[in-house]
Amino acid sequence: MNQDIPYDFTIQNLGEGTIDSPLNVSYFTPDDRRILFNIDHRHYADLKSPDQTPLSVEVAGPRAKIFFDPAKTKAAIVTCGGLCPGINDVIRAVVMELYHRYGVANIVGIKYGFQGLIPKYRHEVISLLPDGVKDIHAVGGSILSSSRGRQDIGEMVNALKRMNIDILFCIGGDGTMRAVEFITDEITRRNLNISIIGIPKTIDNDLNLIQKTFGYDTAISEAVKAIECAHVEAKGAPMGIGLVKIMGRQSGHIATGAALALSDVNFVLIPEVPFDLEGESGFFKVLERRLLHRCHCVILIAEGAGQELMHRENDTIETDASGNLRLQDVGPFLKTRIETHFKKNNMEVNLKYIDPSYTIRSVPANASDSIYCGALGQYAVHAGMAGKTGMLVGLMKDEYVHLPLKMVASGAKVNPDGNVWMRVLESTGQPPSMKN
Repeated sequence: MNQDIPYDFTIQNLGEGTIDSPLNVSYFTPDDRRILFNIDHRHYADLKSPDQTPLSVEVAGPRAKIFFDPAKTKAAIVTCGGLCPGINDVIRAVVMELYHRYGVANIVGIKYGFQGLIPKYRHEVISLLPDGVKDIHAVGGSILSSSRGRQDIGEMVNALKRMNIDILFCIGGDGTMRAVEFITDEITRRNLNISIIGIPKTIDNDLNLIQKTFGYDTAISEAVKAIECAHVEAKGAPMGIGLVKIMGRQSGHIATGAALALSDVNFVLIPEVPFDLEGESGFFKVLERRLLHRCHCVILIAEGAGQELMHRENDTIETDASGNLRLQDVGPFLKTRIETHFKKNNMEVNLKYIDPSYTIRSVPANASDSIYCGALGQYAVHAGMAGKTGMLVGLMKDEYVHLPLKMVASGAKVNPDGNVWMRVLESTGQPPSMKN
């Protein structure tokens, strides 16, 4: 997060809740229940809200008074961006909470992301009822499908108004949340009573302020399976190398987590720690020493690692439909360069390359993620029914909280000087630096 932007955790409301909640619970969460944002004493004095009170964050949960009348409420759900384990779990949780707990019977799904709100695409809108979603958590992907790319904000708000949507639940990553912020601003400008609630989705686990994003635990579990296969292949031949490429566009959280979950990895290459290939301190020399000493090796590389090496050889820079930098494929690049290097040095290696990225994205959520997704969906419904808007639900300091959209963005990195990376270095035995 840009430190020049002041922290402001004020949550926008459509109006005062005047309707008694239909929930039969033993407690309700008051709006004044908050947790301190920072508990590190060294930095506490530097973190103050605009009115100079200690920074705190609103805790999520059911409110005793709600804004929307359940019998008259129409809710919609949309999923955007890339696939991720757990999307269907979130959809299911939102539908079940709305229908069974609040009595909201009018729930629709917007197909193919924000394209579904643009008339020219002619995507269908589907009804979402408990019978239709009760088993979807066992299936990967999104039953609503998804899409990338920017859409006209005014057209999307027109569609929400035309469809009489009261609450829109948006499941997506950093780009989606930026779009959701613009949608909220346009709704506020028009003075419409439409609640917009975000549920953060990024398998890379790289959102600032969010303790963990859903799909991450499943990604680690699935990555470990690929690493196990790479280890078997590497040990199955003389001078065997198992090379596994894993997700992680701008951060190496999945790679580091998978390496720590399984001690068979010998090298972890991530975007946060640049490396050289050639030279006495470069990766190739370190890899040679490992192979000569142990005769096999497992390398785990995040998809965003080594991009600067490829850009030196190819100056073409492209972006995808959402404006994200289109990464060059580091897996085949590194495979080719390793094989070329050892051939040039008259050393025979047996390299097996594994890319499980799309397999990992498409599997159903594991038990840990499924529990987390269920909680996110439920807390999102509580917020929407209470008239909150322009916010997302997330986990912070083991509490589910409400965060303004403008406060959350991608960019949480693995700290090369932090404890996690130190543990990776201890687990793999790789040198702290492979730069000349």
